[in-house]
Amino acid sequence: MMSSSSPAAGRRVLVVGAGLTGSLCACLLRRKFQDKVHIVVWDKARGAGGRMSTFRPPDPSSHSADLGAQYISATREYARSHHSFYSELLAAGVLRPLDCAVEGLRRKDGSTDYVAPLGMSSVVKHFLRESGADVFLEHHVTGLSRRGASWEVHRKRGASRHFDSVLLTVPVPQILELQGDLEDVLSVRQRALLSGVSYSSRFALALFFAPGADIGVPWAVRYYNDDDPRVVCYAAVEPRKHATDGAAGRGPSLVVHTGAPFGLRHLERDVEEVQPLILRELRQLLPALPQPISIKCHKWRYSQVLSAVAGCPGHMTLSEHPLLVCAGDAFTHSNFDGCLVSALSVLGVFQDVM
Repeated sequence: MMSSSSPAAGRRVLVVGAGLTGSLCACLLRRKFQDKVHIVVWDKARGAGGRMSTFRPPDPSSHSADLGAQYISATREYARSHHSFYSELLAAGVLRPLDCAVEGLRRKDGSTDYVAPLGMSSVVKHFLRESGADVFLEHHVTGLSRRGASWEVHRKRGASRHFDSVLLTVPVPQILELQGDLEDVLSVRQRALLSGVSYSSRFALALFFAPGADIGVPWAVRYYNDDDPRVVCYAAVEPRKHATDGAAGRGPSLVVHTGAPFGLRHLERDVEEVQPLILRELRQLLPALPQPISIKCHKWRYSQVLSAVAGCPGHMTLSEHPLLVCAGDAFTHSNFDGCLVSALSVLGVFQDVM
């Protein structure tokens, strides 16, 4: 749990989801309204980051691995309009330019790529720290009930709590599963728009090696054809991607992402069943790969948005009194700048009610 040193008085705001959009919303609300808001963040996971998660292996002798987002790409337009945010992250050492060998990358003209030397989750944690929010992990929200001028928010385990405003930043299918008064709050049009959101699904596999192990490849990052029937579409040697090869004497880690077609075919299978399929192809692609000391396999049911809410409005206000808003890449597009656009649009909603 992360928390501010002393809770701020003011409007009680719950942010559901400690991923990138949630952390950006919490940070922007704090910077704009200061002590006029008391921000609380709940997330059902054991760690903050969402789809920008960084996994640290049980054996500290191996390098950590980014299981979700691998790096951040800023188009020329976004690099200009979001310059202050990129400058902040670069100055804080959270981001640095991607400077490594990449094979098969389809670069966009004028785009700039960044990596997070301490792992992608450090981007989310930076904004959570800046927000001064009270962050509670393993708080799984199951429903919302309107109670006069506030929302009573229910969770899987533990007592419910009341908030003046609620901001939902979790994947849209999880929003539609919430119990309570959401069914009555959603209009027919809103439900249709939310039901039209779709996501790709993938599996991520991280292999952790002992210090001194040689992965046996010259590149740091390699893309494989995602339309190909093969299993693997992406692989990265984490220390090289972060330009920290051999840092602190730790062994390398290798991250592999499966293609979207494979992810869809095996979506309902357990990771224990899918892991051998990925390893079998990986051994064919990288025959010199040494034996790992540990392996982590993760299923991303909601990997990237394929179909966003029509018009990409940035957010959707479900109730004005009490305020209930949903936001995230499902209302823009799936990358850092998409989440930032969504968070900035949410800030406008709060400006109207504060």
